[in-house]
Amino acid sequence: MTDFLKQWGEAAYTTTGFFWMALWAFILGYIISSMIQIFVTEKRMQKAMGEKEGKSMLLGTFFGFISSSCSFAALAGTKSIFKKGASFSSSIAYLLASTNLVIELGIIISIFLGWQFVVGEYVGGILLILICWILIRMINPKKLIEKTRKNLESEEDDAMDGSKDWKKQIKKEESWARVAKKYKMEWQMVWKDVTVGFTIAGIVAAFVPDSFFQTLFINSGQGNTDFTFLEILEHIVVGPVAAFLTFIGSMGNIPLAALLFGKGVSFAGVMAFIFSDLVVFPVLRINAKYYGWKMSLFILFLLFTALIGTSLALHYSFDLLSILPDPSQVKIQDSEYFKIDYTFFLNIAFLAISGYMIYLGFYKKKDVEHSMSEMAPKSQLLETILKYAAFICYVWLAGGLIVKFIIQ
Repeated sequence: MTDFLKQWGEAAYTTTGFFWMALWAFILGYIISSMIQIFVTEKRMQKAMGEKEGKSMLLGTFFGFISSSCSFAALAGTKSIFKKGASFSSSIAYLLASTNLVIELGIIISIFLGWQFVVGEYVGGILLILICWILIRMINPKKLIEKTRKNLESEEDDAMDGSKDWKKQIKKEESWARVAKKYKMEWQMVWKDVTVGFTIAGIVAAFVPDSFFQTLFINSGQGNTDFTFLEILEHIVVGPVAAFLTFIGSMGNIPLAALLFGKGVSFAGVMAFIFSDLVVFPVLRINAKYYGWKMSLFILFLLFTALIGTSLALHYSFDLLSILPDPSQVKIQDSEYFKIDYTFFLNIAFLAISGYMIYLGFYKKKDVEHSMSEMAPKSQLLETILKYAAFICYVWLAGGLIVKFIIQ
């Protein structure tokens, strides 16, 4: 019983330490994301993309890069630009960029995993897009694409105002109030995923023995960094399976990715785990609702094939350049999470900025109108489960911290 209480306290402390490490990055990332979404409208994106595939691919990637990291917002945005006339390839580029190339994700990865994984994330995001584009050109599912677009065009259209000049809007206090409201929405989209994801990472760090990971990921652990091709391939395939079992979104999954790497999982396996947020069942179901099951399964095939190719390419190219990261560089359990250092001062500064955003958007300019972004149709059951799981996590964390600092 004493051992359990000690591990419980350690798990809760690790989770809160993880979140404290990442807090300023979350705030910075979501403020940047909110600013871009207010000042760069979806209609302006659609108009800029046009019909030329080369230009459309580049712009789809760029607009994905500056969009929200929420998978559900990305799915809705992808459907919208495809429906408005963007090519299928550029729509997939937008989808992949908005979930793999976004600014806030890179910041979180840099905190937990280091610069090699940040490079891997951004280079890998581009490789995912290129591989999908090549596969689409090779397979050329013209009839499937035309049928899907025709079905979408029959839906009722939504009107968006893209005429406002962002240079003028950025100087207005009302525009920043809209940014504040969007910022709140960003947190509303991710708070459950982040809570559950960080709590799972703390629990796994404290309770799950290394032998479990060595069984799940062949030949991992014990300081081993020399893997055969088949072992790396197994890690890449198991990574998405692990992501499926803990579907909590890419932002919430990063501490768990750091944990996997610290336990000896290969670089390729960890990258595959991070890239897996679009190959899980809830995303498959949403795509089926939008485009039909045939197109949804085709998108799944594209993304999973690209994921395998990208993870392999990253691993062997990093190995060739002798820049594969060392698992020992990832310190999952640090007894000094809350020391007075740059993280402390950054958190205080960004909490103050966050407080001002709340004041501006919900008190000083509370009457400013702001339209809700289109979101993919989430599973109500999944959302309910995640909500109650998050509440249970808060009880778990409170109990663990009481055990660590008061009872023990």
